[in-house]
Amino acid sequence: MKIRKLMVLLCAFVLVLSACSGGSGNGNSTNNGSNQATNNNGSGNTGNTATAAPEGEGEEDISSPEMDFDMGGRTVKVVSWWDMTIPEDNPDNIQRKKNLDELMKKHNFKIEYVAIDFGEYQQKVTASLLAGEPIGDIVRLGRNYMIPTLVKQDLLWPVDEYTKNTKVFNQKTTSEYFTYEGKGYAFTEDQSNLVQGIFYNRTLLNQLGIKALQDYVNEDNWNWDTFVQVAKEANKDTNNDGKLDTWGLANSQVVEHAMYSNSAHLTKGDKQNLDDPATQETLNFLSKLATEQVYRPTEGGDWTEPGQFFRQGNTLMYAGAIFELNGFKTDMPDADIGFVPFPKGPSATEYHSGEAAYQALTIPKAVEHPEQLLYIWEKINDIDSEYDYPGQASFESNFSNEDDINNAKMVGPGMIIFDHGTYGDALKFWDFVGEINSGVSVSTVVEKYKPVFQAAIDAVYGS
Repeated sequence: MKIRKLMVLLCAFVLVLSACSGGSGNGNSTNNGSNQATNNNGSGNTGNTATAAPEGEGEEDISSPEMDFDMGGRTVKVVSWWDMTIPEDNPDNIQRKKNLDELMKKHNFKIEYVAIDFGEYQQKVTASLLAGEPIGDIVRLGRNYMIPTLVKQDLLWPVDEYTKNTKVFNQKTTSEYFTYEGKGYAFTEDQSNLVQGIFYNRTLLNQLGIKALQDYVNEDNWNWDTFVQVAKEANKDTNNDGKLDTWGLANSQVVEHAMYSNSAHLTKGDKQNLDDPATQETLNFLSKLATEQVYRPTEGGDWTEPGQFFRQGNTLMYAGAIFELNGFKTDMPDADIGFVPFPKGPSATEYHSGEAAYQALTIPKAVEHPEQLLYIWEKINDIDSEYDYPGQASFESNFSNEDDINNAKMVGPGMIIFDHGTYGDALKFWDFVGEINSGVSVSTVVEKYKPVFQAAIDAVYGS
């Protein structure tokens, strides 16, 4: 049992002994009368104020009360673009699987996990919703094509009434990321966020004699300027043949990384956001990377080219996401791969991560009794975790360096969600990025695309 939990139990035990010994009769007692609260279990038992426990441990228990219902042997289908079967690969998942087995017996249902290829997922799932014949009872959807389009058509149940258990449900997902007109339409038990930032080749860095990137982070001096400086330092002709043979940055475009690192957005809600100062700073930074030839030039490859450059072992930095790390480690067994945040932009006060295709679980309106499905999901995931923080198992399996783990822990909580992907091809996103990267002045590009962006937004939200 963790030390904090043990201390809470000991405190509670001491308080109970004090009460039983007549402590309420001495003049120092402050927990009588109006300061006593009724526990939410309906028993009428009184408890002490939150100050009796360490901070954060005295929060009200808002687990849903026990429900008794029979689902008649139906099969609950959970649909995603991967198989969401609970793996019994760690203590937390073993407990979740046990909870599920007990719930299936108690409420008389079965569960089926349906995986649909990502390439055809959006089309298939959306078509099933529009036809009134949803492909599943609990369906994973991407925010970029769900809000507001599918919600405006009344195709999904609002779920915020059933996701109050903060121990289980990620409150930002329901109450912030997936809201429309004051209601939340999606949920997840995943309390961790996507970690994005800079992966770098420590082995190459040492060979080139470049200052450790972690030193910049420790000095709170890891910003766009020092990032460009490091990238340029790594652009070297090491064999004196007149050609560069090591490079600083593998990616020829880092538009979304740059945006989240500066708390910038191209669109916000139903408005284009190109005039925002933080957005303009970001666009000027992207222009600088291109015009000053900071990154490794493309060789005509597709979207996988930056990753392939990094795998060659002659490129220092790669901007990407944590799910790519295992592939790098497999393909680069002799390289020590580190992780630092994407450097801070001038409008940011802390490091961030970002997500342009955020997704979560939903319940189609054609499915009956959403409260039962949310109850089941809550009770499956209502466990006492063996881990100290969200994502610990993933971080500790991916990283062996404590600095890398701490950097990943640092960026996740500040994840920024983008919504420019909501508007599809009409936004002309890649045309916009292409002009910035080709050296067209930022002011010219912004003036050209402001009406394009707003027209795309109006087509979705309604002008």
